[in-house]
Amino acid sequence: MEFSWITIAASLAMGLGALFLFVFSVKRGWFKDIEDAKYQVFWAEPEPGRPSIKEGRHDGQPQAK
Repeated sequence: MEFSWITIAASLAMGLGALFLFVFSVKRGWFKDIEDAKYQVFWAEPEPGRPSIKEGRHDGQPQAK
C-alpha cells in the first residue's frame, strides 16, 4: 500500500510540473506565433557541404553510385 502512495505522489508532482511549465510558457509568450517557426524551417537554406533533399538522401548521406 505504501508503494501506491509513492506512485500517486510522483504522478501528481509530474502533473503539477507540466502544468507549471505550460503556464510559464504561455505567460512568456512562447505560443504567440507558432506558424512562424514552420516557415523558418521550410524556407531555411541548407548548410554548406551538406546535400539538399534534391541532391542526396534525406539523412544527409550521399547516394550510392
